[in-house]
Amino acid sequence: MKKSITPVPLLYPNPVLLICTYSSDGRPDAMTAAWAGICCSKPPCISVGIQKSRQTWENIKDRGEFMVCIPPESLVKETDYFGIASGKNLNKFTETGLTPVTSDVIEAPYIEECPIAIACRARNLMPIGSHILIIGEILSILADEDACGEDGIPDMSLIRPLLYDSLKKTYYTIGEPSGKAFSSGMKFRRTVQEP
Repeated sequence: MKKSITPVPLLYPNPVLLICTYSSDGRPDAMTAAWAGICCSKPPCISVGIQKSRQTWENIKDRGEFMVCIPPESLVKETDYFGIASGKNLNKFTETGLTPVTSDVIEAPYIEECPIAIACRARNLMPIGSHILIIGEILSILADEDACGEDGIPDMSLIRPLLYDSLKKTYYTIGEPSGKAFSSGMKFRRTVQEP
């Protein structure tokens, strides 16, 4: 039997991302975000919810571009710190020792130690209560070679991304694959249709 739970921001799993921007004075900044995900295929877009009080929101509003970095489990302490500290009064990169790198594609830095960095340009900004929903069009993806499989594309088992449980306020890592998309469920279909 299921029990009723008061509505809260609950979805499993939440990705853990680092949203990187430049401030108006050109200082690199980043924040941890878990209210995010892919929201469109054509053009490829990421949605991310950011509180209005965050320096990152001010930076995106000012510059219109941001990098989405996927931190590996080995950066859990640094990633958590990027969500605790404010970039208004300190340089989080100096504090953690992580390396901001200027993008060749957009006006935003990425984090060298993160295996994946996704360059985005803000397409839509939508106020929703405590957060602004930002839709960013993916312009470019940078991937460490050792984060890619033999097929040359990023491999989640090599990246080891962090996941977040918002109710228990706990980080997790991925487990083992449990099925192949668009084929595991084919035994239930009489005819095959493209998704």
